[in-house]
Amino acid sequence: MVMRGPGKGKGLSRITGCFNGRLLYACGLIALSQVNFGMDQGAFNGTQAMEAFIRKFGVLNERTGQYELETYYLSLLNSLTYIGFAFGLVTGNYISRRWGRKKCMFIMCAWAIVGAIILLTSDRMELALVPVLQSELTPAPVRGLVVGTYQSGLLLGQLIQSLICHATSALEGDRSWRIPLGLFFVIPTIIACGVWFMDESPRWLLIKGREEEARASLQALRQGKFSQAQIDAEPEEQKASLAMDAEKGNLKEIFFGTNLKRTLIVIGVNVFLQLTGQNFSSVYGTTFIKSIGTINPFTMNSVNIAVNITMVLVTQLLTDITGRVSLMAAGAALQTAVLFTMGGLGTVTPQTAAVGTGIIAMLTVFGAGFQLGWAPPSHVVAAEIPTTRLRDATYALGSVFNIAIQFAVSFSIPYLLRDEYAGLGSKVGSIFGSTAFCAFLFSIFCIPECSSKTLEEIDELFMERVPIRKFGKTRPRRMPQLADGVKKGGESVQVEQA
Repeated sequence: MVMRGPGKGKGLSRITGCFNGRLLYACGLIALSQVNFGMDQGAFNGTQAMEAFIRKFGVLNERTGQYELETYYLSLLNSLTYIGFAFGLVTGNYISRRWGRKKCMFIMCAWAIVGAIILLTSDRMELALVPVLQSELTPAPVRGLVVGTYQSGLLLGQLIQSLICHATSALEGDRSWRIPLGLFFVIPTIIACGVWFMDESPRWLLIKGREEEARASLQALRQGKFSQAQIDAEPEEQKASLAMDAEKGNLKEIFFGTNLKRTLIVIGVNVFLQLTGQNFSSVYGTTFIKSIGTINPFTMNSVNIAVNITMVLVTQLLTDITGRVSLMAAGAALQTAVLFTMGGLGTVTPQTAAVGTGIIAMLTVFGAGFQLGWAPPSHVVAAEIPTTRLRDATYALGSVFNIAIQFAVSFSIPYLLRDEYAGLGSKVGSIFGSTAFCAFLFSIFCIPECSSKTLEEIDELFMERVPIRKFGKTRPRRMPQLADGVKKGGESVQVEQA
């Protein structure tokens, strides 16, 4: 008896065949938390270019007769938040491991509602939780699509705030920047109420020894879209994977054996995600475009975000079809070319309006390349590579590097751009172009292709020490009773991978 597994069809049926109402609700609610962070980031980006904000917190430049934000203020405003992010990350990781994913989401939202200052520390709790929880809840055929909502949700939030900032920038007085900042608490309130109707991660429940609850949760998430044999087989595969790793789970294990390779991959993905200059575009994009002076910065920022959303949706659909590695390599190659072009345009003298327009166009193409390659797949790779017992710790360690690089880049960029310091302007593209090329090499030689493999199969391939370049074509061998079929009622039943 052969059973056709969901996610094996073509087109939309490959996607819709994996989602019932409970799973769709969970994925949507989780993605909404990232929309919230996107709105926060978009508000910080947009308000810095508002005249009322600049007059409020800036100083008068006697040479130009205009108010401007001092370099140190701009640097600290955009970098100190990452210290709070790091605290939120560590706290969120501990809460998630100790008390579960649902309670972590509730605490994350409750913390955000307390006040705008505390919000800066709660923002990155979702970095410790969202991709990990999404990867644990979803079937393998759509894992890339779902975890990719981490990035598309971020961009959607940025677009919403970009449009709001565009509208409020014309208002007189402090209302122009207070309104965007005043919307920070809407989404956390919605999530805090809705999280109690979401199912807990079956894998986390298994790790905690709550097997019956894990089976009930998985039944709710798969019922109606998967056969009962497939639903029964999935926790058995997860238990077998945990049993192979039963002696492990201590945090220091992430630095030993095959786990060290996995840890280095996760760290590398997080480092290159930020070193290719995405913070330059997402945090300083509006102020940089304003400094060039050839186009309305709020309009162009909205256009850039709209282009990015289009590209990230395309990437989400392709991640489980073409694989992670090819997309990341292609995206890094495009980023490299665009950044070096931007740097080259910065050397042209005089800097005419046409040159300025070309630089802004490169910023748009850079964003498209980032969304094509590293933006969604990097979160997928970082969430699926670690072993089950150490997934929280490994992902959190990678995220610490992510935040550290974001802090360094955010702190440095104003000094690199401003004339009174390095004065590089768009020539900064040459710096990020070099790191983007390193990201291209890292994509090809250091990232294993794990699309369409369950998290347990990925565990096996690492334990069998399969070379990175052979991951995509290698089938695990340690659990043939689950890979090739399960015995049910004396009859051999073929079960497709979920």
